[in-house]
Amino acid sequence: MAARGDSPEAREALRSLCETYYSPVELFVQRYITTTGANANDEARDLTHEFFAKLLEGLSLNHADRNRGRFRSYLLGAVKHFLADYRDQEQALKRGGGQRIQSLSGSSDSASGASPESEFDVAGPDGFPPDAYFDRQWAVTVVEQAIETLRAEAESNGELAKFEVLQCWLVTPSSHDTAIDAARTLNLSDGAFKVAVHRLRKRFRQVVVARITTTVDDPMEVQDELNYLISAM
Repeated sequence: MAARGDSPEAREALRSLCETYYSPVELFVQRYITTTGANANDEARDLTHEFFAKLLEGLSLNHADRNRGRFRSYLLGAVKHFLADYRDQEQALKRGGGQRIQSLSGSSDSASGASPESEFDVAGPDGFPPDAYFDRQWAVTVVEQAIETLRAEAESNGELAKFEVLQCWLVTPSSHDTAIDAARTLNLSDGAFKVAVHRLRKRFRQVVVARITTTVDDPMEVQDELNYLISAM
């Protein structure tokens, strides 16, 4: 909602949206395309860039309705619609003909008369990666961004070296022996090391929850969304 309009605040919100969802979209596209080898990464990157360009060019965000579900579900529908057009265009070119490219935002004079939201639903599931794959990439991106926030905080506090050791315990706990070795590396007792890990995990959760909070309207939904993020990973 904040990303709508042309104000500096809207552009900043839009930049944040693109940062959060660019990687999930790119990986989803990469898994969809049939090209293999080094060219696959280039093609996926080009298609992802084109997708976001069309998304912004067509002002498709103006059609996002918070009452119809999560923004990532809306975006996934838009990605599928875009890839379906891309696939149809490729097939048309192989047959020797061209095909007019539709805007992601749709148009009121379309043959079907469908709204932009419903147009995003026309793509069938055949050939697309599972929706859960996209959601997992979203969850990983949220976690990675939270870790980067913690890294920046540690660097500003002059504790970057300490953070680089402790971050191993943020997502996947390591063995007791590894913890002892890490504590010795930081010149901490076992007790002090456990306290440091506990504090970092607590701050990590705060940062993740803060990011999730900006994507829901009702604070009561935050815990459900956090649970879904964990299950998606």
